[in-house]
Amino acid sequence: MFALADANNFYASCETVFRPDLRGKPIVVVSNNDGCVIARSAEAKRLGIKMAAPLFLNERFFRQNGVHVFSSNYELYGDLSARMMAILGEMAAGQEVYSIDESFLDVTGISNVIPLETFGQQMRERVRRETGLIIGVGFGPTKTLAKLANNAAKKWTQTKGVVDLSSRTRQRKLLHLTDVSDIWGIGPRITKRMYQLGINTALQLADSNISMIRKNFDVIVERTTRELNGESCIALEDAPPPKQNILNSRSFGERITELEDMKQAVTLYATRAAEKLREQNSRCRHIGVSISTARHADDPQYSNTASCVCDYPTSDTRDIIESALRGLSTIWRDGYRYAKAGVMLGDFYQSGVAQFDMFSEQQPRANADALMAALDAINRSGRGKVFFAGQGEQDSAWQMKREMLSPRYTTRLKDIPAIK
Repeated sequence: MFALADANNFYASCETVFRPDLRGKPIVVVSNNDGCVIARSAEAKRLGIKMAAPLFLNERFFRQNGVHVFSSNYELYGDLSARMMAILGEMAAGQEVYSIDESFLDVTGISNVIPLETFGQQMRERVRRETGLIIGVGFGPTKTLAKLANNAAKKWTQTKGVVDLSSRTRQRKLLHLTDVSDIWGIGPRITKRMYQLGINTALQLADSNISMIRKNFDVIVERTTRELNGESCIALEDAPPPKQNILNSRSFGERITELEDMKQAVTLYATRAAEKLREQNSRCRHIGVSISTARHADDPQYSNTASCVCDYPTSDTRDIIESALRGLSTIWRDGYRYAKAGVMLGDFYQSGVAQFDMFSEQQPRANADALMAALDAINRSGRGKVFFAGQGEQDSAWQMKREMLSPRYTTRLKDIPAIK
């Protein structure tokens, strides 16, 4: 038996945890550089605000309708997500963190002790009490059915946020009410093909002949069909597989025209990419850098990439910065207004399994692993921050624009709320 726990309107909900005065009011969160809407509260959705709506085109509408707008506060969202996942992980035998606000849980055997709906309400209450977030919980004998149950828990208020699909009768009733396009993993292209075959609902897909599904689609759709019938085909991944490449890329708050400013940005992005690399215990040999102007601006257009291959796999931030800056020097062109840059890492090896070349002129730095481990430990501790001088000042003009950023209530000492 699986459970899927999912926070409702996660980014928008995070903004109300320390601002209870905003509960029940329309809230939107906008993307990097305060560009487009990426999250909406239920009240904002009822106003007809669409995802990806540009902020600059809707500012007047937002003011007229009392919509509260926030820049993306990734530090706050990430910390509240970690707290929520820790709570859910304590309540189940196994956990797969599927996204920043979703978690699959192994709840096999729980129903022998307590009804699943009661257990789901206990999960909701504990998360609400300890984080201030409201979650929906769906139970099912497969991950696909648990996902459908979770969608129903959030869609219909009479469920009180919990739906149990352990009953075959309940499964078929919900499948009959679910359009095939709303099934986890069924995209627009497959949906169109299914409509052509007369498969309009999840129940019709579940009742379809497996041989016919295999003939017209791929093994993934066949697996989904089996899951809709209660046959578990997708296991719980306690640890996500390591990524095969890492990209850290951002648009600038202001256009970059000077090489020194671009070096600072590339140094920052290389640092972040290296941290992600070490988080999954990997090393890389391929290091690339890209720069580009704004695509739809009237300015002259230019974009380019450069890459290098290290003699040995590395996770040392110093190596990655050095290679990225070397690549930048080959593609930089004066006279352009750059809008974006990125650092890409590839050709991964797990730490401790790579073969070094004893004849190479480029050799690993002494004590590099210990130094990087100490650096990461300090930066994760919350007690201080160590950064490379090449990153420049934290308030550089090119840094991501977040003019409506809420306080980092849980990760910055000076932003901790004071009760007076």
